[in-house]
Amino acid sequence: MGLSAGVLAIDAGNSKTDVAVIAHDGTVLATARGAGFRPPAVGLDPAMAALTTTVTRALTGAGASSVAHVSACLANADLPLEEQRLTEALTARGWGSTTTVRNDTFAVLRAGVTEPRGVAVVCGAGINCVGMRPDGRTARFPALGRFSGDWGGGWHLAEEALWHAARAQDGRGAPTALAHTLPAHFGLPDMPALIEALHFAHVPAARRHEVTPVLFATAAGGDDVAQSVIDRQAEEIATMATVALHRLDLHHEETPVLLGGSVLAAEHPQLNDRVRTLLAQRAPRAVVRVVTSSPVLGAGLLGLDHLSAPSHAHNRLRRHYDRP
Repeated sequence: MGLSAGVLAIDAGNSKTDVAVIAHDGTVLATARGAGFRPPAVGLDPAMAALTTTVTRALTGAGASSVAHVSACLANADLPLEEQRLTEALTARGWGSTTTVRNDTFAVLRAGVTEPRGVAVVCGAGINCVGMRPDGRTARFPALGRFSGDWGGGWHLAEEALWHAARAQDGRGAPTALAHTLPAHFGLPDMPALIEALHFAHVPAARRHEVTPVLFATAAGGDDVAQSVIDRQAEEIATMATVALHRLDLHHEETPVLLGGSVLAAEHPQLNDRVRTLLAQRAPRAVVRVVTSSPVLGAGLLGLDHLSAPSHAHNRLRRHYDRP
């Protein structure tokens, strides 16, 4: 008789979805990867249809039709009302006896800690921060954009770099090497040519994410304007983490602060070292480290937490994802 399926772990970001079916003892029975989960862009029904395709492949691979608990960490689950609607949508699929939906940032946090306690700041395409305590208390931010108080993320950094480069070119702003490094990256002679190429989509909008690595490379070359943008991002990351620590009354004790997402996982010293310096000043008990484990591990661990699984189950699951 095979192992019974305890957890359906879902980590669904904007660009990709990872699913794992996990036995009660932490054994990974099957996995599947699919497209991103973007209800605001495509609508809830199409987003759920794409997610269902990925989940069905994982369940079929595990030889299961349902599990004891669905642990879903989803992009765009930013407000309680969104969590409620997404919980209802997943519950209606009948994948598990119980279902919990959280923002996908919680998956990064849980993947980086041995117990559900700490703070995580994720800086990838966007930026978000969450914190949790074992007693269930959480701290989080809306993370809906500038109108909800947010600043930064890879997409925003790219916009800032282009803004400074354009103003340096026409004299409205301080001189910066970005006015040369950005158009050169796209094989263009100057910023007016790049502005035109972006406006007419000769350089597709999706390629703007390529600007952020150029920003970091330009800063590493000693450019003050590029570094000022990165310093502003470091300030935001440190501020979010510090506020979350205070809201959870964790600032007086040694607490993990996890840094995740593509921008922070790249370990640019211009950013990460500055974040560590700021947190050492503002939250000296924080234990800062970068998380590179797959976020679906965090979703799975949260699911095992829900089932009150023994520690050896958690350890088995972690070994599966942390193995070389």
